[in-house]
Amino acid sequence: MSIYIRCPNCESDQNIKNKICKKCGKPLPKQNKRYKVIVKHNGKTVTKTIPNSLDLAKEIEVKIKQELISGEYYDRKKQAKENVKYETFIKEKYLPYAKNKKSFYREEVTLRLWILPIIGKKPIKNISPFDIEKIKKKMAEANKAPRTIQYALAITRHTINKASDWNIYTGVNPVTKVKAPKVNNKRIRHLTPEEAQDLLSELKKHSIQTYEMALLSLHTGMRAGEIFNLKFGDIDFANGIIHIRDPKSGEDRVAYLTEEISDMLSNKDGEPNEYIFKDENGNRIERISKTFFRVVDKLGLNKGITDKRDKVVFHTLRHTFASWLAMQGTPIYTIKELMGHKTLAMTERYSHLAPDTKREAVRGLETMLSKKVVKVEFGKE
Repeated sequence: MSIYIRCPNCESDQNIKNKICKKCGKPLPKQNKRYKVIVKHNGKTVTKTIPNSLDLAKEIEVKIKQELISGEYYDRKKQAKENVKYETFIKEKYLPYAKNKKSFYREEVTLRLWILPIIGKKPIKNISPFDIEKIKKKMAEANKAPRTIQYALAITRHTINKASDWNIYTGVNPVTKVKAPKVNNKRIRHLTPEEAQDLLSELKKHSIQTYEMALLSLHTGMRAGEIFNLKFGDIDFANGIIHIRDPKSGEDRVAYLTEEISDMLSNKDGEPNEYIFKDENGNRIERISKTFFRVVDKLGLNKGITDKRDKVVFHTLRHTFASWLAMQGTPIYTIKELMGHKTLAMTERYSHLAPDTKREAVRGLETMLSKKVVKVEFGKE
């Protein structure tokens, strides 16, 4: 066991009998001293800083030693951690950790509006699946979309997992015991060739860049974010491909240049690391221009439509690309690869648009069998 006096100048530990710091040579204070208590036991080291009182430092030194020997020290420390309220953990630990995340603002709002009012005052160890159900119920009563409720549950699960990672909570995450609401956000609307041509023609009148991005999505199936990220170095004219890097699926893929897209891109100039499409300040575009939605409204493409899955948005162009491929008989696996889907199940929504090849296949089999099988007339020997 040891007690030192802290030098206010260089923050070094000095013998309590010293009048001058042995490290920096400055006089040690006669008042407002800070004492550092260091107690070691069984390979463990406990450090405490005590202001002003040497007698108090000595008392704490003895107490820590006794608690280390009995095991009470770490039991008490563990208990204190486990009794931390969820709100305290979020404000003091999680939000400072998450402040640089792109999703920070959305996480903070979700926590503040929907999660903390329900479970904020409870110790993390006392949060139950029933409490999580209360979050679901409150959000559903406020007519929040299932996807928004899903997000709130995901944030709750993630924060409790972090508490576990940081040794503040032990046990089963209560969110794992709660079923998230089912979400069906799959868009089912695709454009007809006539609608697509009308949309492109009208966009071209109002914004060349929005027109070009729409044309690119319609010809390649690229997402808006993938188009925003596209740089001149990603275009390989020699091989007729576009390198799509860091897409939503996480796996890089390629798109194929049609003649119209190749002509459009070859008329643009820029350095390999320069974005092809830029905002008015020359930076990466963050969102689709309002021009797109104004043109959609002008053409009446969403007139009378209330289901958002049927509404025409920029993503409809990607959906149209896949739908048209399916309608011309492209194999579903090929569509999956071109779309960059993680699983075939994500692509199967387009299978109903494919020509009725299954019926034709069986008819073909029937024709083949009729030529190979020897007919037998029953009842005759």
